[in-house]
Amino acid sequence: MTLLHTAPAVPGEAAALPADWYGAAPSPIGVDQAFNGFVAATVVHTLDRLGIWDRFAQSPCLDVPAFVRGAGPAVRERIVREVLRAAAVCGWVRLEDGGDAAVLTDAGRETLRMRGYFTWAVGGYSDVFSRAFQLASGEASFGTDVLRDEAMVALGSGQNDRNFMSVTLDEVLADVDFGTLADLGSGMSARVSRVVAGRPGTRGLGLDISGPATDLARRTIAEAGLEDRVRAVQADVLDVCHRQAHREALSEVDTVMSFFLLHDLLADPVTRPQLFTRLREAFPAARTFVLADTMLRPDAENAATLPVFSLGYELAHALMGVPLHAKETYEELFAAAGLHPVRTVPFGTPHSWLYVLEAR
Repeated sequence: MTLLHTAPAVPGEAAALPADWYGAAPSPIGVDQAFNGFVAATVVHTLDRLGIWDRFAQSPCLDVPAFVRGAGPAVRERIVREVLRAAAVCGWVRLEDGGDAAVLTDAGRETLRMRGYFTWAVGGYSDVFSRAFQLASGEASFGTDVLRDEAMVALGSGQNDRNFMSVTLDEVLADVDFGTLADLGSGMSARVSRVVAGRPGTRGLGLDISGPATDLARRTIAEAGLEDRVRAVQADVLDVCHRQAHREALSEVDTVMSFFLLHDLLADPVTRPQLFTRLREAFPAARTFVLADTMLRPDAENAATLPVFSLGYELAHALMGVPLHAKETYEELFAAAGLHPVRTVPFGTPHSWLYVLEAR
């Protein structure tokens, strides 16, 4: 059940929203909070890349010397211990037996669940954030001099999907009858693989523009034993919508889903008004569209608290030159394309909405 928080009414938005969409981080942010938050985010990501969070997911107690021995001869035990000490300072683990054992705390358990945000930010966008001054000064441009790590962005999205979005999506898809499902901006295809695996007799298609993400997707599909039912295709969804690419592969798709890609597809003001009409034309057999995106926070500048993700999401896309849109804009574009919402639900990440739309 989603916990709701009643906030003062904001024009154009319902008064009741999930509590975590308001967040608990105070604004203004103190210098100590800002500095320690930066370091803490690095610690979360380091624990993830070392595989320590995965170990904690299996057992709440980590044998540090045994972990180091099993991690390989190149691993530096001193640095692993210092990272765990930093995690203990943050309150995520408790060190015992002279530091030879690390025990996961309740706060650490929540951080483990939310680690995908840090994979996205530290792993995926560290270059973008650290070189923001060059993007602002004109010394560098995104896409040529400054890049995001596409594989880390895909991995972080997959982690979040598994940890706190999949339940909502599964509940929604339980009411959707489909034979062939396409996932646009599928990343590592974890989501489409999981959905198809749970629905015997169905097939799936994952489309993503990123080569590294598509390589990850093919491994994901193979590891799930779904190579005969799920395909990963490297494709620009804008080419699919506006240039009729991959028509044969798309012709059998009866349900289209896309998560956290729409803002990229809507970036060009010239093609924006026709996007969803072209999407319908690209998938002529599709009658159901399950679409989700993170949208602009209403009145963000006057908020007294900050939720996880929102500020980073907004700044990252501003640095990349990708405009974001309010919920009302999406709904106007859906209506213009003859897509009618039959269900609208909050979708995990703050200010993200999931729509089930019928083509009429």
